[in-house]
Amino acid sequence: MSNFKGINHLALVTGDMEKTVRFYRDVLGMPLVATIGNRPDSYPYRHYFFKLGEGNTIAFFEWPGMVEEFHKPAGLPTRGRVQFDHVSFNVENEEALLELKARLEEHEIEVTPVIDHKILHSVYFTDPNGIALEATYWVKDPTTREVDYSDPELFADPDPVPSARPRVPAA
Repeated sequence: MSNFKGINHLALVTGDMEKTVRFYRDVLGMPLVATIGNRPDSYPYRHYFFKLGEGNTIAFFEWPGMVEEFHKPAGLPTRGRVQFDHVSFNVENEEALLELKARLEEHEIEVTPVIDHKILHSVYFTDPNGIALEATYWVKDPTTREVDYSDPELFADPDPVPSARPRVPAA
C-alpha cells in the first residue's frame, strides 16, 4: 500500500524567474504559493512554487546565467542539457516520510537525512535510472489556504522578482 498522495513539487530550472512567474501564474493561472531561497547566507538561488492542486505544486529554481534556453518537442529524446531537476513525491506526514526513509535504507538505497526546509521536510534519493527523487511533506501547506504575500514563512525571498511582489490595489 502506498503512502504517496501526489507530487509535492516537480522541480525545474529557469534562468529568468520573472518570465516564469508571468507565464505560470499569469498565463496558465497557477497561483504562486511560496517563494524561498535568495539568501546569500544560506541558499542563494530563488525557489518558487506554483499550485497545481491541493498539496501539489510545480516549482522552479532560478539559476541566472546557467540555464541554456532551448525548445524540445514533448516525448522525443534529446542530447545535451535538459531543464529538469527532480521529482518530489508528497507524503502525508513525518511518520510516512520516516517509514519511506527506512524502507529505502532496507533496500540499500542511499537516502539523505530529513532536511528541514522550514515549510516542508524532505529526504532525497536517486532511482535506478539516475533520476533525482525527493519525498516531502508540507509542514505549512501553502496549497490549502488563501495566498498571503505577507506570510514571511511562505514568501521568504527578501527581494522577489517584480511579478512576485504583493499586488497593491489601484486607488
